[in-house]
This record gives sequence, structure tokens and C-alpha cells, in this order.
Amino acid sequence: MQRYTILWADDEIDLLKPHILFLEDRGYDITPVNSGADAIEEFRERSFDVVFLDENMPGISGLETLNELKALRPAVPVIMITKSEEEHIMEEAIGSKITDYLIKPLNPNQILLSVKKVLENKRLVSEKTNMSYQRDFRQLGMAFGERLSSQEWADIYKKLVYWELEIDETENKSMADVINMQKDEANTNFARFIMDNYEDWINGDDDEAPLMSHQLFKRRVFPMMKESDRPVYFVLIDNLRYDQWKVLEPIISEYFSVDSEEMFYSILPTTTAYARNAIFSGLLPTEIQKKYPKMWVSDDEDEGKNLHEADFLDLQFQQNRVTDKHSYHKITNVQAGRDLLSKFTNLDNNKLNVIVYNFVDMLSHARTDSNMVRELAPDESAYRSITKSWFLHSPLFDTLRLIAEKKGRLVITTDHGTIRVKRPFKIIGDRNTNTNLRYKHGKNLGYTDKDVFTVRKPERFFLPKANVSTTFVFAIEDYFFAYPNNYNYYVNYYKDTFQHGGVSLEEMIIPFITLSPKNA
Repeated sequence: MQRYTILWADDEIDLLKPHILFLEDRGYDITPVNSGADAIEEFRERSFDVVFLDENMPGISGLETLNELKALRPAVPVIMITKSEEEHIMEEAIGSKITDYLIKPLNPNQILLSVKKVLENKRLVSEKTNMSYQRDFRQLGMAFGERLSSQEWADIYKKLVYWELEIDETENKSMADVINMQKDEANTNFARFIMDNYEDWINGDDDEAPLMSHQLFKRRVFPMMKESDRPVYFVLIDNLRYDQWKVLEPIISEYFSVDSEEMFYSILPTTTAYARNAIFSGLLPTEIQKKYPKMWVSDDEDEGKNLHEADFLDLQFQQNRVTDKHSYHKITNVQAGRDLLSKFTNLDNNKLNVIVYNFVDMLSHARTDSNMVRELAPDESAYRSITKSWFLHSPLFDTLRLIAEKKGRLVITTDHGTIRVKRPFKIIGDRNTNTNLRYKHGKNLGYTDKDVFTVRKPERFFLPKANVSTTFVFAIEDYFFAYPNNYNYYVNYYKDTFQHGGVSLEEMIIPFITLSPKNA
């Protein structure tokens, strides 16, 4: 077991001998000094894991000593010890980045707790996390084999993400392979669940069907607008998975309280052209195609697939007889985000302001096309980290703070998630077959009808078909479609990239978060 070294500075250090012996008996090496000057000298000569520093010492005070120590090695934790409970001393110490604050008379167990919290926190948390997950592992595994509802699957996915994030914070991530294996098993069972139930959901034949993309405005946003006396800001971050939301939540929670964290299901295919257009139109793909043929763009057309979202939104307002003023803004770069900030005061006059941010989707595509971005985000943990870093330095963060300042209601959601694909699935298509790696449609698709979700009657799934014999095929779990021609190059290029369009927990079960400003 590692022995930690502690520098303890106190002008009454001789009176603390019992406490020093208590810590030494528990495996800590203590270097006692009786002044700030001696503490600085020892700190220059040797390295220490932690410093105990008395605040009230003659000569160089504890706070002055603290500043000197921090200038020498800012990362070493310092625990301030004082007789005084004066608030200004506590504030000054905390402002100088102390790690903990203890008040005399000292209790041996109080000191031990503080040391363990500082020096052994990661190890203790890791051990506790791993033990807790091991207890939950069996229970989760058993649940996969049961007949689950859409809500129960959403709860399972949230639980898996919870453990994934907890394990990601542990010291050596020893349970990472186990949680990844369990997520794979969950996705296998979830794919079967979707194959068995999706058609009934989309046709309104299942009373337990989940909330889906095309129902979002009618069932959630319009009622929210009606009951709110403040403007509602609907922020859609394209391609935002639930785990990415969870790493952003602590930052956003400084300014907003989370009123509800609901999960809804993206329609298939889980892509912008289908899922996001469904959100803004309130319609399913074939309904859009029939009702607004000039605004429906097929997969084989070069035109952008989401150029009519503002029009769809206006039409959905008219369809539901909602007459409130609203705005739509699509942000695809930093400058567009800054431009929105500059005219933010105008948004306060609208009942609803829709803001679409495309960064996360662009990140997933950049990671596919750029070796540098792949190096920066080799796995889910790094992918989350880049998302968090982007958010902290983005105009979106500034926008959310302004919304909180203006006391607006906030919705944060997305159109679909994404999954890291690992296994190729051979498929043959003609030149009219679409290019997406997670779903294909055409009349002459060649593949083995196993480990895929085949839709032979697209009309039952409200999916447009180019001709009578069009079939849709969706990749499940972590598969991606690859053509036999130039197969090895194709597989090496796309393996371990983040893709969407198919059937997985990560792509289909997505967050709808409602928030209220803390200063309201």
C-alpha cells in the first residue's frame, strides 16, 4: 500500500504529537515544522502529497505561506487549520484554492477523514463504484431477457449510461470492458424489441407506444408554451446522445434547474432528413412527401435534406391552430452563433424561439474524415470530452446564460443519437442505393437476412419508396454496411467511427429536457 507524505506546519506542533502518531500508525509519513518559513523551506527541498497549514502563526501567516506554496507547486493540496471561524478568513482561504478547511480543536478522525478525502478519494470511489456496479450487473442482465416496455428500455439505457459515466471516472477503469459488453448485450435485445414493436407504434396500434419524433411539438412543446408566461427556447443540438447531455448537465445546472428529463424515441431512419424533419413538421416521412412534395428531398437527390425546417415549423403551427409569435435559427458555425447573440433582445418578444445547433453532428462526420479528430476522440469517453470542451467555449453556452438571465423557459433536445460502429455487414446495392452506413434502401439489395432489420413494406413504416419493390434495411447493434468491392479499405476507413441511421439504444432513445432559470 502506498505511503503518503504530509508536511504539517503549526506553531504549536509539539501539542499535536498525539495526532501525528495517530496518522503515522495508519501509514502516513509526517514532517512537522513550527513556522511558515520552515514550511516553505521544506516544501522547496522535498515533495509532499499534502500540506497541513495552521492559519494563525507568528511571522509569516498561514495565508501568506499558502500563497508561497501555491506559487511553488500549485497542484499540491493544502488543508488549512485554524482556531478562527471568521467568515472573511474562510473566504480568503477558499479563494486561494485550499482543498479543505478544519477548525481547532482537532479530532483525530476528523483529520483522517480529510486526508483520505484528499489523498485516497479516487481509490475509495473507484472501489465503491466497481462494487456497486457488480451488484447491479446481474440485475441489469436479467432484465434484458424480460418482456420490457419502451419506458423500461429507456430506464435501462439511462442506468447503463449512469454506470458508464461512473466507471469512466474511476482510476484504472477496470470495469470498462464489462460495461461495454453489457451495453452490447442490451443492444442485441433492444434490436429484437424494436423489430417486434416499431411497426405497431408508428401505426398507432400500441397503447404503450413511446413519445416519438413527430409527436414532440404537439404533445410537449405547444402545451409548454401555453402554460408558460415567459418565452420558451427550444434548443435542438443535432446528434446529441444522452451520455453527452449528462456531461453538459452539471455546467447548465449552474444556471437552470432541470424540471424534467424525459426520453423519447427517434423515428427510423435515425437521420436528420427523416427524424428532424418529423420533429418540425409533426408528420412522418410519407406524410411529408404526400402533403408537401416540393419540400421532400429523397436520399438520391443532391439538395440539402433539412432546408425547409422553418417552413415545416410554420405549417405545424398552422395545423395546430397555434398563433403565437415564433422564430427559427440554424447555427452551423461560430459566427452564426455570435450573430444570434447580438440580436438576442429581439427574441424576447416571441413565445417560442427554436435554435438548431449542428456542431455535434459535424464532429461525428469530422471524426470519420479526419485522422486528427479520430486521434482526439478515439472512444466514447473522449467523444464526450470534446463535446463538453466545445460547449464551454461556444456561443451556445453564452446563449443559455442569456436565456437564464432573461428568465426564459428552456428545452434541450436532439433529433437522434449516434453509435460507434465496429462490425462490417456485407451488402450489395446498385448505383441508386443511398450512401448511409446504418440503413440502405433500394430494389436490388443483396445481403443475408440476419443481424439486420428488414422492412419489406415501407408504406407500413411511413417510409417513401422509389418503386414498388423498394426495401429498407437497418443496421442493428454496432454493425455498419460495407460493399464487397474494395471491402478491406472500406472497413478500415469506417470501423470505430460514429454513425447514425440504424437501430440502437444510442441512436433511438434520446433526451427531451425541460429547464427553468434558477433566478426566476
